[in-house]
Amino acid sequence: MSERNRSILLEGNAAITAGNHEGFLELCTEDTRWEFVGDRTIAGKQAVREYLAETYTEPPKFNVKDLITEGEYVIAVGEIELKERDGKWVKYDYCDVWRFRDGKLSDLRGFVIAKG
Repeated sequence: MSERNRSILLEGNAAITAGNHEGFLELCTEDTRWEFVGDRTIAGKQAVREYLAETYTEPPKFNVKDLITEGEYVIAVGEIELKERDGKWVKYDYCDVWRFRDGKLSDLRGFVIAKG
C-alpha cells in the first residue's frame, strides 16, 4: 500500500506541475481536507479546486527531497516555487503529510515556510 500511495502522490505532483488541476483532483477523495498549519483549512474538492486556481496561476516548481511512506501516510519534504500575484517567483520549504483513504488523497497537513 505504501508504494502505491507514493506513486499516487508523485502522479498528483506531475499533474499539478503540468497545470492539470482536474487530473490532480481525480486523485482526491470528495471530502478531501487540507490544513495549512498556521494559515487556513479548506475542505472538499470544490474548495481545493478554487485554491488551486487562485494559488497556482502558473504551475509551481517542485523539488521533492524526501518521500517517507508508512501505512496510509506519505510525507513529502522539499521546496516549492510559486509565482506570486506581482509576477515574482518565491521559494518555500515545505513538509506535506498526506493521509490516504481508499487509494486517494484524503487529508493534507502542510507546513510551508518562505525562504529568506
